[in-house]
Amino acid sequence: MSTGYETIIGLEVHAQLLTSSKMFCGCRVAFGAAPNTRTCPVCQGMPGSLPVINRRAVEFGIMTALALGCGINARNRFARKHYYYPDMPKNYQISQYEEPLAENGRLSVAAGGGVREVGIQRVHLEEDVGKLLHEGALETAQSSSVDFNRAGIPLMEIVSKPDLRSPEEAAAYVKTLRAILVYLRVCDGNMEEGSLRCDANISLRPRGQVEYGTKVEIKNMNSFRNVRDALEHEIKRQTRALDAGQRIVQETRLWDPDRAVTVSMRSKEFAHDYRYFPEPDLPPLDVQPAWVDAVRARLPELPVARRARFQAEYALSPYEADLLTQGRGLADYFEEAARGSGKPKAVANWVLNELLRELPADDDRAVAACPIPPANLVGLLRLIEDGTISGKIAKEVFDKMYRSGETALAIVSRDGLTQVADEGALAAAVDRVLAQHAKVVEDYRAGKQAAMGFLVGQVMKATQGKANPAVVNRLLMEKLPKV
Repeated sequence: MSTGYETIIGLEVHAQLLTSSKMFCGCRVAFGAAPNTRTCPVCQGMPGSLPVINRRAVEFGIMTALALGCGINARNRFARKHYYYPDMPKNYQISQYEEPLAENGRLSVAAGGGVREVGIQRVHLEEDVGKLLHEGALETAQSSSVDFNRAGIPLMEIVSKPDLRSPEEAAAYVKTLRAILVYLRVCDGNMEEGSLRCDANISLRPRGQVEYGTKVEIKNMNSFRNVRDALEHEIKRQTRALDAGQRIVQETRLWDPDRAVTVSMRSKEFAHDYRYFPEPDLPPLDVQPAWVDAVRARLPELPVARRARFQAEYALSPYEADLLTQGRGLADYFEEAARGSGKPKAVANWVLNELLRELPADDDRAVAACPIPPANLVGLLRLIEDGTISGKIAKEVFDKMYRSGETALAIVSRDGLTQVADEGALAAAVDRVLAQHAKVVEDYRAGKQAAMGFLVGQVMKATQGKANPAVVNRLLMEKLPKV
């Protein structure tokens, strides 16, 4: 298969905004509600109903645009985008077209050992459509149902320029953008539930050619892996067609993850096919500089800046800082515990090695509901530091803390897990271990240093992990020459 083509990719990311009500009406936003129970005449498109702009959704759009370095358009307005589909009750979608909320931003994306600067063409607001539920696969479904609960939910579309050149870069772009949206807390980033969706526009052109090739749109990609796999498949499909002298058709295709193929859905529309015109029931949106400044003042520290600060302030490795900033909730958790304990490296080790075995790094809701709050983790570390418990017992205590929500001190006191540092009691345990493992003692005296680790382990086992390791090591060093 030929490799003489350059891949051109642009992405359209649709993010449902975390508002409490819909974009143009007061219906509550709630994922998982019974079908068609979160609707009203406005979001159902009933004649005579009038939309009202959700101010909170506009603020979320401004916040995102600022985080992406976009220019905010002081005057922007909504338009009607006409097309016919069963999940759209009005037969048009209120969106933004010629006068979007924001334009001309940039996003730095790390992929393949380098950094790609991707232009952001525009950020605009619109309303989401409903959801079709098919009995089986779309192509063979005997019937379909429609749920209008999603219709009217505030949706923000972020359109990149065609600056991406590989599936890996595209997946990294979506991951980077998702992290920003989750940090801003304007979107929960849940791709499986559809609150973050991605469409890709991809074309191939002979290397050295200036003009773009024919663009194909791919939909139905609900994970970073699907974005990468769908684009890889489409590159191969288009390359085979071009090598065979075939013409690429401008169309919309669906990604089928079960078969790992893209399938034709419909011919790709042009902008004029949607018959855009200004929404007559909504006035132009006047975004004053004072409003933008007020939103800018509330911007949180974004992932890239926080990652760099964690490395500089807490002496973390790039790997540690990257993992600890996957979600804003996790980064806040780490920082609160690090400042409370004064031991940032120790906190990082416990969070990365123990806490993240229990919950996902980028799920703020899971971190907020963690049964071990930062103060309780600090309490555990202090018990280790002052010698009350050993590192081995600490892991057992951590597990009990996670299951019960109790403090480390309460668990240690109740279960009798205090570390044994009494030399008399430990000396007896050391003597028994040395008597039981004469061969290992000989190995140690023959120069095998690993034998010492084995003997320490045996003493810890004999004391159920309660022995003070420093005392055990000292006693062994004293007694081994005398055996």
